[in-house]
Amino acid sequence: DAPASASELNTPTPKPPPARGRGVAERPVMSFFQSLAAAFKGGAQSRVPLARNFSSPWFFAEGSARGPFEYTGAVRRAYLDNPVAQRAVRLVAEGIGGAPLMPTDPALAALVRATSAGQSLLETLASQLLLHGNAYVQVVKDAAGRPVELFALRPERISVIAGADGWPTAYAYKVGDRTLTIPVLDEDASPNLIHVRHFHPADDHYGAGCLSAADQAVAPHNAAADWNRPLLETAARPSGALVYDPGDGAGLSADQFDRLKEELTRAYSGLTNAGRPMLLEGGLKWQSLSLSPADMDFAALKAAAARDIALAFGVPPMLLGLPGDATYANYREANRALWRLTLLPLAGKLLGALAEGLATWFPDAALAIDLDQVPALAEDRERLWAQVSAADFLSNAEKRALLGLPPAE
Repeated sequence: DAPASASELNTPTPKPPPARGRGVAERPVMSFFQSLAAAFKGGAQSRVPLARNFSSPWFFAEGSARGPFEYTGAVRRAYLDNPVAQRAVRLVAEGIGGAPLMPTDPALAALVRATSAGQSLLETLASQLLLHGNAYVQVVKDAAGRPVELFALRPERISVIAGADGWPTAYAYKVGDRTLTIPVLDEDASPNLIHVRHFHPADDHYGAGCLSAADQAVAPHNAAADWNRPLLETAARPSGALVYDPGDGAGLSADQFDRLKEELTRAYSGLTNAGRPMLLEGGLKWQSLSLSPADMDFAALKAAAARDIALAFGVPPMLLGLPGDATYANYREANRALWRLTLLPLAGKLLGALAEGLATWFPDAALAIDLDQVPALAEDRERLWAQVSAADFLSNAEKRALLGLPPAE
């Protein structure tokens, strides 16, 4: 080996850093991206922090013609007053509530299928997700800590209680002046409440419901119905005009005008006086008025608003009896599209969330819809069964997996 040079001999040997636990060890400063990467890799931070926006998730841009979304009033206008919105929600919710389930743990199936306080669990959760965007399931337990009941809480009464990092630690359930705090996890780390929500692009805690988008279409649909009702009560014409023409150009005095107005209101207005003949004197004559067909064409406006409502809730307009929509070839295709595009994805979200929340007690159980027992999907399943049965290169286990069946025992 070559001999060491003088500079190398005079260079001091670097000292090793002090060991952890002895003295003060220097901690490297992590950048933001390193901290974020460590959070996803399970480093020092287990979760990235969450935060609510400064404004409510139901707040819209200042200066917009649309005001803030108010859930209670929107539910009254849509679900209680509008037949299209109510039928669309019930069509989806009742379809999910009555859908057949795949065989699973009997105790788990009994929990999901049981009614609580007169409400069907899946139907109620589906309705709440469509309208509010959030669904909350309280897990009621017995003395041994086993779930005995699943109860769907009203979402407008629930608010998230976040911890220091923004992640939910509890939920506040408020009814009147009473507030009940429900922790996310019990003392044995089992969940007390299951939160299912739709995606909201601007909120970390709450989901966005379909009603928020449909509310814009519900307003003109209800307004058209309110306008048409008094119009039909007056035989689709704005009554008429009472013309005073004595021939000399003179007009009515103030007292004569008030007396004539009072007599018309008392004797000829209202439904009971409709069609009653009018006795005129002293230069008075009645001139009937009418609306043009273009002014009376509210049917097209209502149909367009109704299609927008159906679109917001994911229901083909044909299934709601709306005319003028030829997107689907027939009713059977529309019903199949409803199941494929709306009911199955929403049911998968609900059943997956329930199975995940109850995994503490049912770790190996699964919740899913039995597609072979859905009449609207019979042709699709028959075609799939024929294709899988004809595939000789597949084993029986692979065929059962493709058909969504459990492994053979």
